[in-house]
Amino acid sequence: MTMRGPHFTQALRFGAGAAGSVNRMLRRVFDGGMRPQPATDGSAAPSLTLDGVSAGYAGQPAIEQVSGHFAPGTLTAIIGPNGAGKSTLLNVLAGLMHPQSGSVRIEGAEPASIGTLPQATAIERAYPISALEFAALGRWREFGAFGTPPYELLPEVMAALQTVGLPDKATVPISDLSVGQFRRLLFARLIVQRARLVLLDEPFAAVDAQTTEDLLAVLRGWHEAGRTVIAVLHDIGQVRDMFPLALLLNRRVIAWDATATVLAPDTLAAAGMASARYDPRAGQLRLVPG
Repeated sequence: MTMRGPHFTQALRFGAGAAGSVNRMLRRVFDGGMRPQPATDGSAAPSLTLDGVSAGYAGQPAIEQVSGHFAPGTLTAIIGPNGAGKSTLLNVLAGLMHPQSGSVRIEGAEPASIGTLPQATAIERAYPISALEFAALGRWREFGAFGTPPYELLPEVMAALQTVGLPDKATVPISDLSVGQFRRLLFARLIVQRARLVLLDEPFAAVDAQTTEDLLAVLRGWHEAGRTVIAVLHDIGQVRDMFPLALLLNRRVIAWDATATVLAPDTLAAAGMASARYDPRAGQLRLVPG
């Protein structure tokens, strides 16, 4: 990769104060304070086990008695009707919410190797930080909450921006990026983080078809590399074509199995869903009420 000398050195170091000042705020979104058990073998793919997990808001349960296992290196979609508790479950897995009851056991991943991608609306984009600095925050644990990303990290960050199609946006403030460009940047941050366990909440929402295709390719690469990937999705076509496993949720687990089994009409009906129909406005196959 060609480096352009002081221009990119300045891009990484200039505004370091801004990067340091927002680090802790961004950490609350991406690194929810989870304390998983470290792996005995650093090369092992992470796994998650849920035992009777219930969680909700203001005393009202959003998910109830969720039990099951995400095996190491698997690629799983979480699907279900609106209000089924999909994002709540992902927040519990990410450590952003504590279960009201039950437990989550994570093996084979330390906090630094757990990557989360929240819904776009959960991120305040007014922070005075460039795309390059934002992607570099994937490794904030190495340089500290108020530290400056080291110059040595620059080639890896630029390579991540290249992978997601943003090499020319390195010095652009994140507030100036389009929805699709910012979604790409979130994936670049995960690449820089070298996340082994990846948790994605509607990663392709409100982005164009080309961006979706490019980011699906990144996701496919993660799976082929043996990472454990869990994603909340609404596009049933993507689930059917890309995800070997699916968890159908409607507050409780309706089905957790091979995707073809979970998408069977009788299984969808058990979740209160009649079928998957094409939504021309969103360009997606969506579950619709029965």
